[in-house]
Amino acid sequence: MKKAIAFFRLIRYPNLLFIGLTQILFHYSIIHPAFASTGFPDPLDQGALFLIIAASVLIAAGGYVINDYFDLNIDRINKPEKLVVDSLISRRWAILLHLVLSVSGLFLTALFSAKTRNFVPFLFNIGAVLLLWLYSTSFKKQLLVGNVVISLLTGWVVLVLYVCVTPIGPSSTIKQLIVPLSRIYKFAALYGGFAFIISLVREVVKDMEDMEGDRKYDCKTMPIVWGIPATKLFVSVWLIVLICALIIVQMYALQMGWWISVLYSILLLIIPLLRTLKILLPAANPSDFHKLSKSVKWVMFFGILSMAFFKWYPA
Repeated sequence: MKKAIAFFRLIRYPNLLFIGLTQILFHYSIIHPAFASTGFPDPLDQGALFLIIAASVLIAAGGYVINDYFDLNIDRINKPEKLVVDSLISRRWAILLHLVLSVSGLFLTALFSAKTRNFVPFLFNIGAVLLLWLYSTSFKKQLLVGNVVISLLTGWVVLVLYVCVTPIGPSSTIKQLIVPLSRIYKFAALYGGFAFIISLVREVVKDMEDMEGDRKYDCKTMPIVWGIPATKLFVSVWLIVLICALIIVQMYALQMGWWISVLYSILLLIIPLLRTLKILLPAANPSDFHKLSKSVKWVMFFGILSMAFFKWYPA
């Protein structure tokens, strides 16, 4: 039982549930209505959808395992109470788990590609596995590189579904689907961009939280290289960009008469982001940055949850 609990802690099961929820929401709130409204069949049946969601979850789980494997010494300093690798699960088992999870994710992606005759997701998911390995071994210790890689992979959770429903074949086939694909692309870019920015903010905040261990093991993260004041300025700029983007989206929503979604966004996205910006300025110790990280994560959750509105709001 103890080993099972350790395993679920290692693979960050709440984050995996969030990935699954994100892809389910994007499919049933945006992809399926887009095809249904134009009379085209949804290319993602339940079997295909299950394969790509399961693949995404397994690849992400493998990434979490290998990250903890290579972060063992740093985590002994930053988060000793949360250690799993070499404490509850041996390093040898951690490597094996990473391989099993990642290969299983790629296998399911290959099954999806064979089923849908679309091999682009398989190629991109191979890239995702490689990026997660490189992030854990080297990118994470480099200035901004690791932050950007993780943010891109977070956005990929949404964008992969757009790639999955975009047919590979004659241009005439794509032209027939231009209306639903345009709608899906618009929302994939919107939510993928949101996921990228909010993830970038959170990753940099986490770097400020983990400075002590990162500095000891020669990591070149932003707060170590630039200092805390400059890093706070970087985060503040991106928070302001995100807040302004959300306000612009709400102005469009108001013109469409989407009052409930506007109220939702103001209360659960814009105001919390403004509060985060206010709290960021005086933040000074790891516990402060940990609270900020959790706050940003909740904004990400409610932002992704807002997809549900578009099942009823055509755009």
